[in-house]
Amino acid sequence: MLTERTLTAAFRMAIVFTSTIATLPVWAQSRSPVAPREQQVKAAVHDAYEMYKHDMSGKNADYIPYLAHVDSKLFGIAVVTTDDRSYTLGDTDYSFSIQSISKVFTLALAMKEQGSEKVFEKIGNEPTGRAFNSVVAVVDMPTHTANALVNAGAIATTSLISASSADERWNKILAFYGAAAGEKLSLIDEVYKSEAATNQGNRALAALLLKYDRIYSDPLEAVDVYTRQCSVGVNVKQLARMGATLANNGVNPVTHEPVIQAGDVPEILSAMTMAGLYDGSGGWAWHVGLPAKSGVGGGILAIVPGKGAIAVFAPPLDEAGNSVKAQKVIAYVAGKLDYNLFSPRSVGLQR
Repeated sequence: MLTERTLTAAFRMAIVFTSTIATLPVWAQSRSPVAPREQQVKAAVHDAYEMYKHDMSGKNADYIPYLAHVDSKLFGIAVVTTDDRSYTLGDTDYSFSIQSISKVFTLALAMKEQGSEKVFEKIGNEPTGRAFNSVVAVVDMPTHTANALVNAGAIATTSLISASSADERWNKILAFYGAAAGEKLSLIDEVYKSEAATNQGNRALAALLLKYDRIYSDPLEAVDVYTRQCSVGVNVKQLARMGATLANNGVNPVTHEPVIQAGDVPEILSAMTMAGLYDGSGGWAWHVGLPAKSGVGGGILAIVPGKGAIAVFAPPLDEAGNSVKAQKVIAYVAGKLDYNLFSPRSVGLQR
């Protein structure tokens, strides 16, 4: 039988425990109570690597000459958690171009500077139902650019970054990416030159945005800065850390620096869910259930809010422009670790 004295003692212990947790720094409280155990993550990453390392489905992007010549056998996996645990395998030191994954972080910077509602008003968050570089999608939506993760919307988002010159805008973007990665990042100059020589389509999109008053700096300047941001080099661990910063309410799990505004994180993740894998976004949400963003350089970044992020690099792409191998790996790892956000199992509820 519980006595008044027993209850009082239990109550005091509860207060001490709660007080101890409350006095811990935010980063020390960041580990999700339903995060998988370390051995589970290691096993999932190892098994996925072994299962798919010989899968050569798809082909490298060839409309950017540099990307066509990247070794298609390169393959790396990284998982970084909100409490700064890292699990990596494969070609994890290879620096590849971030490409369209950059759109997520430029969106975060624009929201930080302009406010989320202003960005939503000027850019939008609706799927286009068309290819990522569609001209028709711009014409069909003359009041906004659909979303920040298709090319037209991404160029407009880049133009929203406040600056007095192209170099100032570019340096702000690069510094923001570095803060999210927890270390300095650099431009891959060969990629930039290759893209700049073949980005006539993006220049045409910028001109069309100008016609509808939906670009907010000089159009060609915006395209050039956008081309540079897509040419930033990352390895899979750096990319996973950028994702873990989103998963950790905008706080970098390594530096403990608040990089992205916490209130913007749900809206950024919603954009990734709606359009992160272009025409494959609906199927991805159906089968995997994680906000994610792909890049034609071969990377895919998936976010597990409160737990961490998965980044995979493998250059061969499907017809929608998404790494074939990366999709398979993330789907496998997410399934093994109950990471699907639409499943009650992701918060510990079992059948």
